[in-house]
Amino acid sequence: MPTDATILGPESVLIGCTAPDQADAITQVGNKLLELGAVEPGYLDAMHAREKSVSTYLGEGVAIPHGTDESRKFVKRTALAILQFPAGVDWDGNDVRLCVGIAAKGSEQVGILSSLARILMDSEQVKQLREAPDAETILRLLNEVDEEFSR
Repeated sequence: MPTDATILGPESVLIGCTAPDQADAITQVGNKLLELGAVEPGYLDAMHAREKSVSTYLGEGVAIPHGTDESRKFVKRTALAILQFPAGVDWDGNDVRLCVGIAAKGSEQVGILSSLARILMDSEQVKQLREAPDAETILRLLNEVDEEFSR
């Protein structure tokens, strides 16, 4: 794995996923983080443990599963994995269409959560993310929002 791996690249995004339930969706996004070389296997259990203690549903059809504070020892590098579920996944009674898995070293998680919160402030942007036809569209939309708020 190259040392200059990005936090979010085309390989981090999967479109058209399906999951029978919330636990399976968390496992899928965790496996994507594992495949990206961002985490060790123990992180996946921590993602499920986090969800049992507090829901990671943010609103607007978006959930952000991530590990517990103690699980940072399993994080090799900061990365995001984005899985789109067009048919939705029941998430504690909410309909999730976009699942953003977060693996963060140290305090980087605060900045990532802040950026995601800014994105969620625009319902139209979130709708476009949920309905994006391909990974490139999701990456473009996230970059546009990030650039807009960085000004």
